[in-house]
Amino acid sequence: FHFSEHFQLMLPGDVQGLGRMAPAISRDFTNADSQDNPANPWRLLSQVVIPLDSFKPLDNRQGMSREQVEAYNQERFESLISAGWDMIIVDEAHKLGGSTDQVARFRFGQGLTEAAPYLLLLTATPHQGKTEAFYRLMSLLDSRAFPNVNSVSRERVQPFVIRTEKRRAIDAEGNPLFKPRRTELVPVSWEKAHHAKQQKLYHAVTEYARLGYNQAVQNRRNAIGFLMILLQRLMSSSVRAIRTTLERRLDALTSSQARLQAVPDMTSEDLAETDVQELIEVLLGSAGKALQNEKDEVQALLDAAMRCEQAGPDAKAEAFLEKIYALQAEEGEPELKVLVFTEFVSTQGMLLEFLKERGFQVVAINGSMSLEERKSAEHEFAGQARIMVSTDAGGEGLNLQFCHVVINYDIPWNPMRLEQRIGRVDRIGQKKTVRALNFVFENSVEHRVREVLEEKLSVIFQDLGIDKTGDVLDSAQAEEIFDDLYVQAILNPADVEKKVEQATEKIREQALANKESESILGSTQNLNPEAARHYLSHPLPHWVERMTVHYLTAYGGRAENKGSFWNLIWPGDDNVLAAAFTARDAEIAPQASLLTLENSRIRALAMRLPCWAPGQPLPVTTIPGAAASLQGVWSLWRIAIITQDWKKVRIMPLFIDDQGKNFSLSARNIWDLLLSAEPVIHDYLGSQSSYNWYEYSSRVAEKQGQPQYHELLQEHESQLSREQEKMRYYFAARRKIIESIGLPEVRAYRFRKLEQEEQASQAELQRKAEVLPEIEPLLMLRIQGEK
Repeated sequence: FHFSEHFQLMLPGDVQGLGRMAPAISRDFTNADSQDNPANPWRLLSQVVIPLDSFKPLDNRQGMSREQVEAYNQERFESLISAGWDMIIVDEAHKLGGSTDQVARFRFGQGLTEAAPYLLLLTATPHQGKTEAFYRLMSLLDSRAFPNVNSVSRERVQPFVIRTEKRRAIDAEGNPLFKPRRTELVPVSWEKAHHAKQQKLYHAVTEYARLGYNQAVQNRRNAIGFLMILLQRLMSSSVRAIRTTLERRLDALTSSQARLQAVPDMTSEDLAETDVQELIEVLLGSAGKALQNEKDEVQALLDAAMRCEQAGPDAKAEAFLEKIYALQAEEGEPELKVLVFTEFVSTQGMLLEFLKERGFQVVAINGSMSLEERKSAEHEFAGQARIMVSTDAGGEGLNLQFCHVVINYDIPWNPMRLEQRIGRVDRIGQKKTVRALNFVFENSVEHRVREVLEEKLSVIFQDLGIDKTGDVLDSAQAEEIFDDLYVQAILNPADVEKKVEQATEKIREQALANKESESILGSTQNLNPEAARHYLSHPLPHWVERMTVHYLTAYGGRAENKGSFWNLIWPGDDNVLAAAFTARDAEIAPQASLLTLENSRIRALAMRLPCWAPGQPLPVTTIPGAAASLQGVWSLWRIAIITQDWKKVRIMPLFIDDQGKNFSLSARNIWDLLLSAEPVIHDYLGSQSSYNWYEYSSRVAEKQGQPQYHELLQEHESQLSREQEKMRYYFAARRKIIESIGLPEVRAYRFRKLEQEEQASQAELQRKAEVLPEIEPLLMLRIQGEK
């Protein structure tokens, strides 16, 4: 919204449909030459958002032939990076670093660097204490600046990194962009009579999971062991979640083995990074038993779960309802909006039924819904709906600043996952203090772990001066630490405090490594509200507005001022466009589109604007508010230096009075007046007089513009110096590698190739050093002050 840009979300399933449409649609395009060269489907879209892991290349996949893998990569990966993008932005970019240079994510990153001339990597945790991965990440930005791990230094990294802390972000008035946050742990007790059955079921499932996990590990069936632990997490979520999963587990155990898939070979990293709901789907369809007589065990647990559902609502659901009523009273909002998160679709379904039966207007979002369905649910939540129930997969990409209360109905093991959930409402534009409530069963393993863990993490972060948990917890290592902690706590509940101590010690080590990595990244930048005000008050939007309105008025269109926006009708077009020219006006008038130079029509108008020509008649103007003593010629000049691949521009105002004196301060004052008032044109100077003023103003402008020209030249020379140093380091590092080659013939051949490459690089640098200076007038006016 801020940039008035619209992106199409593309999921893996959408690509197949787009690919089928591409040949037909592309008959109107030029990217399909023949049946042998079908259109690249990605070229049908100009702005796209994709999930990173859905499009990384595959080396192999179980059940797929070599040809199928190649077809998969062609459809999802190769066509994507060959589509001719102008710019690529990667969120969570630290994941591209990979654990080695052969990991699919890193190879995907290498493909992206070749796919567009501009690459922007966004990450809150670029280093994570892993220099090798960080080196690979930086090499994606510039492989010459970072040819090896030793090249990673603060001096080299600094030009590529901009750091801003979320909690230090401010607006143009210096006010924090993010509101404070309150987090509360809500213990749930089994206090009512019908809750006794649920409590008994909880302990029975926990015992079943404990025994099943141990037997699965003994039999080297790690995936089935992980399923056993997932059953305990399901029980912590809802009776519905455990009941539906037990039904499917029973069906898997009684089905013919031929109907079941083999247990997938999943590493600990795979398990940590896969969505819990997706893991359940994979593991429930896998062959393999964990316990002896497991079928009877599952049947007994299933019967108990069905009796619990018949007895009444879950203890947690009832506590959840009471908390909503308490929040309404506490906040003084009878129509309080609440965002609820659960890990499991079955729990989501139960909550929808439970809340609707009690008169709440509720919407749901999960990962199986289409983009249109998700947008519709988000729109409904912004309107009449009081509560949104979302899964973790469904919550990705949500912007819900109009809601400030988040309830975590069940709690993911890694606190960073909680951070991501709360981030759906803790965003720019939030007006209230964000409240996060974490529900957990009283005296359960999760409750004991969470209590001790939060206390110890708080002490660690306070001791080390860490105020952003993502710096430490947003990593694969942290995910594995927390997974192992909870598994061990479930298996050995008597050792909870000991296991938490061991886990937090590992977190402390990771935190220390991250603190050390800050010396490479450098300190965060102090934000200057004055700079923000400068950008917000930049005259460009005003120029775009004046240009557009005057064009429409002069060429048969229409422009009607509606206060914060305009109704525009282009010549020969009957459609009315509600348009704003500043982000603030667009925010005030949400029905209006933000028009900038990125708009094709506006850009076309700007391209047709002529520069000032010698002898062009000078308008004789009066500017409202100008002093009567202002008598002379005002002009606006563009000073630039242009090279083969570099262009920098400065804009300079100039005012020369009738006695031929140059007044810099008056030139800027006139510029400010022209931005706030419409000049009145009385007449035009003749060609000869205009030409004389042009010639004289040119000589003065060249003299006055010298400092700005030399400033641009210094910038260019500094850029060349950095490239020269970077090139020297790159080739020096390459020489060291070649020197280690044992075979003389191979070593000599590599040196010859390196010398050729270095000569070509030097020639390229010399071409870049060739500078073309420019100075030209953009506008000239004869000024007569008001009398």
